[in-house]
Amino acid sequence: MGDRGFASASTATANGLALALAPGLAPNGPDPRPSFFHGFATEPQLVARGLLTLADLTATRYFKYTPTTQRDPVLTAHGDRLRAEVFSACNSVYARLDLLASGLDGGEVSHGTTNVDLGLATRQALAAVGRAELFHLDVGTEGLELSTPRTTAVERPVEMPARWIPAFGNVAELHRGLRLAFELDRAGARALLGSLPATTASGTSGWLTPTPSGARLAPRRTGSAVHVQGLHRLAALKRLLLHVQGLAVYGQADGEPGPTAVEVSLPHASLLLGLTVESWRGFSGEGSLVSALAPADVAEHAALLSALLAFEPVIDVDRLQRESGLSRAQTESGIAVLAASGRVGWDVRSGAHFHRELPDDPERVTRDHPRVRTARRLAAERRVAPAEAAGEWLVEGGSEAEPVRYLVRIGDDGGRCSCTWQLGGSRDRGPCAHVLAVRILMEETA
Repeated sequence: MGDRGFASASTATANGLALALAPGLAPNGPDPRPSFFHGFATEPQLVARGLLTLADLTATRYFKYTPTTQRDPVLTAHGDRLRAEVFSACNSVYARLDLLASGLDGGEVSHGTTNVDLGLATRQALAAVGRAELFHLDVGTEGLELSTPRTTAVERPVEMPARWIPAFGNVAELHRGLRLAFELDRAGARALLGSLPATTASGTSGWLTPTPSGARLAPRRTGSAVHVQGLHRLAALKRLLLHVQGLAVYGQADGEPGPTAVEVSLPHASLLLGLTVESWRGFSGEGSLVSALAPADVAEHAALLSALLAFEPVIDVDRLQRESGLSRAQTESGIAVLAASGRVGWDVRSGAHFHRELPDDPERVTRDHPRVRTARRLAAERRVAPAEAAGEWLVEGGSEAEPVRYLVRIGDDGGRCSCTWQLGGSRDRGPCAHVLAVRILMEETA
C-alpha cells in the first residue's frame, strides 16, 4: 500500500475491540481519520465469523499447506454495504465478504477504502462473540471498533502485499468470464460444506455436480457440473456453516475447466471464494488483462474514467462512456487499467464492476505486466513486419548479437506465436509479447 500506514494500533479493552485502519480514501480525497460506519450488527456472530473466515484464508497457503501470519483485509464502504477482501497467502484463492446495510443498524454506511489488521488477540475476541450478543461497529476515527467486553491486545500494523494489486485486476477480468452454473438451497449448501475436505487435505479435484440432496464430486462432466481443482480451498467456508442460507457455483461459460467461484448466501450478507484453475497458480501471475493493457493510450482513458468514479457498488459503464466522451472500446480499455491498478472489481452475482479506491500509480501497468512493456518496446522500435501470407507477421526478438524471428498468426483465436511461451503451454495466461506487439501495430495502422 506504499505510504498508507496505519493511523493507530489495534486494541481490545473491556469496552470495545478496535482494529487499526490505514488512512482512508473517500470520494473527496484522502482522509487521515476516515469514518465509514457507526452502528450495530444485527447478526453479530455472523459478522465475527465472516471476518475470522477471511483471517483464516489469508493466512493459508493451499499448495503444500503452510500457515502464515498474514491477515490484512482490504475494506471498502459503498454506501449500501461494507466489503472486505483478501487473498490466500499462496494467492490462489480470492475472498470477498459483503455486509449489506440491511444488517447494519443505527447509522449510515458512508464511502471509502482502507486496509485493516486482524491479529491474534483480535481473532480471539471475534471467536468469543455470541449469537445474541450486542455487537457494535465503529469503522472510523479510532479504527474499526467491534465492541465486545473481551481481552486487551495491541496489534502491530502491516501493509497490504504488493502482489494483491495485479491479483485484484486478474480476478476482475477472470470473473467476468464466469456464469452461474447451479444453485443449492439451504439444506443442499450445508450438506456440501459439511462434506468438504479439510484445509490441510490433499488437493481433491473433479466435477462439482448438483444432486437432489446437494452436490458431489464426480470424475466426469455431466449437465451443469463445474470443474474444481483443489476442493480443500473451499474449506474456510465451514466456519459459517450454521449461517448459510444457500450457495451458488460459477464456472466458465463454455463449461470447460478454468477459474471458478462459490458464493454462500448469509443473513444480510454473502461470502464469495474465487479459485484459480490450479491450486499452485496465483491470481497475481495470471495474464488475463495483458491484451487490454497493451495500447499506449489506455492510461489516458483510465485517468479520465477515474475522475468519474464515486465508490459505486455497481458501476454504470454506459454512464462512464457518456460522461467521458470515450468510445465503448476506449471505455473498456480504461476500465481494464483501473482493474489492473486494483481500483475496479467485478461482482459475479450482479454481473457488474464495482469501485475500490487504492492509491493511483500510472506506472503500475508496465511494471506489473512485463509482457506489455516488452510489446510496447517491440512496436515502438518497429521490430514487427508483415510476412508474405495474409494474417502472418514476423517479430524480431532476442538480442542484437543473437536475433530471433518469431512467426505470429493473427486469427479468430486472438493470435498464435512460434515462441517458447506459447509452445510451452502458457496460452491460457494471455498472449505473448510478440502477439501483443502485432496487435499494437495493427491498431496504430488501422
